[in-house]
Amino acid sequence: MYAIIRDRGMQYRVEKGQVLTIDLVEVDAGSTIELGEVLLVGDGESIKVGAPLVSGARVQAEVLGEKKGDKIVIFRYRNKKRYRRRTGHRQRYTQIRINDIIA
Repeated sequence: MYAIIRDRGMQYRVEKGQVLTIDLVEVDAGSTIELGEVLLVGDGESIKVGAPLVSGARVQAEVLGEKKGDKIVIFRYRNKKRYRRRTGHRQRYTQIRINDIIA
């Protein structure tokens, strides 16, 4: 069984047992969260498509912890002015494991 969920503007195809990296959620590691915006639920034979959401469907996940993404380097440069600025940024993410898909 699989589902397509929407979390803050991003869409993910998830299955039971899958580990997923989503944008930061301020919850403790080991707690359970519920993702309620389910757009599609399917098993091998039938598919339920929502308009826009599948009513009563939800996905339960366990929070594994927090993770940082790759460093993004921002370099600003002005030609012939001796202006150079180098800064960086690392986005924070939350890792979750999908425990159950409830249709």
